[in-house]
Order: sequence, then C-alpha cells, then structure tokens
Amino acid sequence: MKIGKWMLTGSLLLSMTIPQAVLAAGAANGTTDKTTKYRVYQYNQVLMEFANYKQAEAFARGFSNSYVEEIGTRKWLWNNFPRYQVYQLDATLPEWQFASLDAAIAEAKKWSNASVRDLQSTGWVWNNYPRFQVYQNEITLDSWKFQTLNDAIAEAKKWGGAHIIDLNNRKWVWDNISDDDKKSLRTGELMYKVFQGTFSADNWEFASLEDAVNEALKWGNSTVVNKNTKKTVYSNLKTYKVFQNDTFLQDFTSLDEAADYAKLWGHASIFMDGHKIWNNYASYQVFQNASLIGEYKNLPDALNYSVQYSNSSIQTLEHRILWDNLKKLQVWGWNGLSGGDSIKSQVNNTIGLDVDSPSYFELADAAGNLKDSSNPDTVNWLQKNGYTVYPLVSNQFNASLTTQFLADSAAQDKFIKSLVDRSVQLGVPGINIDFESLAGSDRNAFTAFISKLTTYAHSRSLVISIDLPRGSVKWNHLSAFDHEKLGGIVDYVVIMAYDQFYRGSTSAGSVAGLPWTDGGIQEFLSYGIPRDKIILGIPYYVREWKLDSAGALQSNRTVLMKDIPALLASKTVKQTWDSTFGQYRMEYQEGGFTYVFWMEDASTVKARLDIAKKYDIAGVAAWRLGYDQSDLWTMILQNK
Repeated sequence: MKIGKWMLTGSLLLSMTIPQAVLAAGAANGTTDKTTKYRVYQYNQVLMEFANYKQAEAFARGFSNSYVEEIGTRKWLWNNFPRYQVYQLDATLPEWQFASLDAAIAEAKKWSNASVRDLQSTGWVWNNYPRFQVYQNEITLDSWKFQTLNDAIAEAKKWGGAHIIDLNNRKWVWDNISDDDKKSLRTGELMYKVFQGTFSADNWEFASLEDAVNEALKWGNSTVVNKNTKKTVYSNLKTYKVFQNDTFLQDFTSLDEAADYAKLWGHASIFMDGHKIWNNYASYQVFQNASLIGEYKNLPDALNYSVQYSNSSIQTLEHRILWDNLKKLQVWGWNGLSGGDSIKSQVNNTIGLDVDSPSYFELADAAGNLKDSSNPDTVNWLQKNGYTVYPLVSNQFNASLTTQFLADSAAQDKFIKSLVDRSVQLGVPGINIDFESLAGSDRNAFTAFISKLTTYAHSRSLVISIDLPRGSVKWNHLSAFDHEKLGGIVDYVVIMAYDQFYRGSTSAGSVAGLPWTDGGIQEFLSYGIPRDKIILGIPYYVREWKLDSAGALQSNRTVLMKDIPALLASKTVKQTWDSTFGQYRMEYQEGGFTYVFWMEDASTVKARLDIAKKYDIAGVAAWRLGYDQSDLWTMILQNK
C-alpha cells in the first residue's frame, strides 16, 4: 500500500480525474451501470442487492417476511410482512403468520387457547378461549372445554351425572342429574368443603357438589375441596390479572370482564397463570439502542419514525427485529510495517479500530517464494485485544517481477499454498492482497491468479480482501485491474481513494478531493460490486507542493497528518476554501517559494466517513496507522 502511482499499461502512467457524471462516463464508453439500487431483506438480514427493481421484487417473493428497500433512502418499495398472527396462550411460531384472517383462523382452530391478532390493530380479532367446561361429577378433561353452551351440552349428554360450568361467571348452568338423584346426593357424606383463601366456615360443608359450588359463588376467590382426596374440584379464583405496563390494576374471574376492563387503559395486558394472553400494545415497537421510543400499529409509520434516529430498530412484541439502522462502519487500518512493538504502539493509539493489517507477506521472487515477516505473538496479542487481523501481502510493487510470476502457474501454486497455509497456521481469518504497479497486459492473468488464490483460501475458511486503485470507468479497461470481475471473486474490495495528485503529478492538487472520493465509490458500485464488500481507503497524509515565484512546480513531499499541526504553527499560513476539492487550501511563503497543500484533519476524515455511510458500504480503511493523532480516533468511534 505505497503512496504513489500505479502502472495502467506497460508504460502508461496516469493521474486520476474527478468524474463529472459517472453514469454519463459509463454510457460514453459503452459500459453498463451495475450500481445496486435495491436491497432485499428477510427481517433485518440482507439477502441480496439488485440494480433492477423487478428482479429484486421477484427474488424477495421467494421468502417470507421479506421486503425490498431503496438503498439510498431506505424506503420500502414492497414487503410481504403478515397482517395476522396466531398465538397459543402467549406463544407463537414463525409459520403462524398469515396475510388473510381466514387463513389465520384456520390455523388457530387447530389449537386450544388460541387467538388471532390483527397486527394493524390491538387485542384480538378472534379467539377460542373456552367459555364452558363439562364435568362428570369431579372429573373433567381438556377436551371438555367449549366456546358455546350448545357444544358443551352436546358433549355432556354423552355422559351420565354430567354438569357444565360457565367459565365467565363460574356458575353451574346445566346438568343431566335428575331431581331424585340430587336429593339422594344431599343425604350423603359432607365431603365438599368451601374455602375462601384458607378460611372456611362450619356451615361450608356439603354432600352435594352443586350445593358447594352455589355456596362458593357467594364468596370471591373461593374453592371447593374434596375432604377425602384433598383435591380442589372447583374454583372461582380471579385468575385473569390486568396490568398497565408493569403495574397491577385488577383481577377478574371472567376473561371477558378482564378484557373489557383492560381496554379502558393504554398499554394494558391480561395475564393468566403467568402467561400474557392479551394486550393492547401496538404491534411495532421502535427502539433506539435498548430504549423504547415509539409504538405504531403499522409498519410504514414505524419506519418513517425510525429513520429519524440513529441506532434504531423496529421490533415485534416478541422482540424480533424487522428493520434496523444499527450497522456500524468497519474501520480497518494498515500498519505499513511488520515489527511487533510498532504495531502495538500504532494500535494502542486508536479506539474504534476493528481490523488491523500488518505488512507480513511479500512475493519474494518470480518462482513464487514467500517472504514471511509474520509474528505469531503479535497476532495473538492483536486478537486477544479484540482486533481482526488481515495480514497484507504485496508484490514489491515490481511490474516485471509480477509479469514473470503471473506467467508461471507452478510459481503461483507454490506462492498461494505457502501464503494460505501460513495464514491458517497463524490463526488469522483472512488476507489483504495489495499487488500494485502491474502491467496492463497482465489484466487477465492477474484476475485468474486472484480467482485461484481465493478458491484455495476459501477452502481453508479465509476471507480475501483486495486493494484496488480508485481508477476511472473511462480507462479501466486499459488497466491491470478488472474491477468488475475481481469484485465478484473476493470478499472485500478496498478502494485506494488517495493519490488523486501523486508524487509524479505535473501540477499541484489534493491527495484525495472529496468529490473525487465520492465519485470513486459511485464507480465501484457501477461495476456491480456489492456495497457490503466495499471498503473506502482514507489518507492520513497530504502532499505539500513547492512552487516558484512564477507558480511552476518545483517539487513535492509527503506530510503526515500528525505533523500538520506543528507545521501550521511554525508558519504564517493562508487558509482558503477550495470547492473543487471540498477541502481547505493551505498556503505559506518561505525562501521565495510558495508551499501549498490541501488540508487533512478530523473534519475531512469525518466527511469521508459520511460518504461511506451515504452509500452504505461496509467500512473504511486508514492509510496508515502511525500517521495519525490519537484524538482523531475519538471522532471515528463516535461516527463509525
């Protein structure tokens, strides 16, 4: 990852130019814009991206709980989230979601204690909680619970000595016991005792279960106990408890009465035996991080509200995330060296860094030998401290060496096996490929090499990232880097979005103007490279240009970002805004010469982070660690 230029053909060296219209440039050169504009999700998980809307919708229709989102606005263009959901008590399943009420009811009828919720409303739209229960004396079964009295009677008639309890008021409402049998029962043993809590009166003992039930009805929260078996054979306990949020309001014997009461309160729920079986919460809850900030009865309203807040999500009442903007940019950093102490020092200067890339590997010669500067102890230290390690492998930036290497299949095989096997041995999860200064004539050979390397690396579960020049769609076909094909092969593509004006430039300019940087992402997207593969390279340096009194360029030098404050403090600097580059132009006079550079500081780094987030790409990468000030990283952590 050198600071400098790269070879486009065997002898052609070009600097970058700012694209005025990426699409127009593509059309002018006969290329097709493959920028993905639509993203398909299932719940909040990305499935695929498409440039064509019809393809996106057709793909999304193959999945449940999916939607098509316009990437730039995060606006939903289509979704198939269900309207109705079935519950058994408070449990539900992913397959219990339906577009139509009829389909939901058909499923709910298969289960006892089931309900159907209209997700665009509150409470229930259908339920089969039982209203009547059949008994044969003290015996009852779960299957003897019914919604209608007629259904209960039909079952009770199959059994002698049967009776029915209305579960809403707990009354004995029907039986097939004759009057003579009832008289006979009342002359028997006083085996049924009524309790209210633990209290029972002397006259609360009965030979007839019906009499005991009628007495119990006079007293709230009472039970009837068989004195011989010690079993509770009847109760009118207030089993339905109404809450508002976490505050208990009142309890009821009747489910219908509990529901009528709960409807009087906002954010109310009904619990039965510890199960939240009813609530009037809005179906879609909006969270910012872990804090509930809004509730909505429909998804469009929830989405319109959510997008106004960072780190927000839309969740179901079961806390299934349907949508979120929790994504954080990955932050990569190259070390530019391999020494363990230097790497530790660089990394310790950061906060918010996710991926570290030590310069561990190099193509040693055309025969495919590997120069290995890796250090297992440093890798272990980095990983123990939470960093992902993707060692960098380079080609010495030597065009002729690389041409010879790419012409030798055996040399490639040797190099690939040594590189991948050593990476696996180190325990790193991936490799960063940084082959630069390639001859344009090696375009196809280089692509084939990367394909071969990636195939073997993937077989060993390694991630492959590749660093590619910012380039231009106007002349990409002349370069050694087939961005479109390479983007389809590897796992990450890092845009080296710097050296717009480089060491060999014949005029002064920014090392990475913001419009040029923005256009670079547009162009990489236009190649069809998925957003979640793209990493934006960020320069932590400037190029200072020395001009004579006539304005002619004399020389230039690299100034590291960390050294800029001291430089500015030691000079009388004129600062002017340059809208061409979207940066401040810094100028001072010394010894009859004019020195000029375009500012890189926390504000320009933030602007680059904002560009990365605008296009919803995977992350950013700093060239390089060690060029930075520690306070820069506080801003990065807060804005990643």
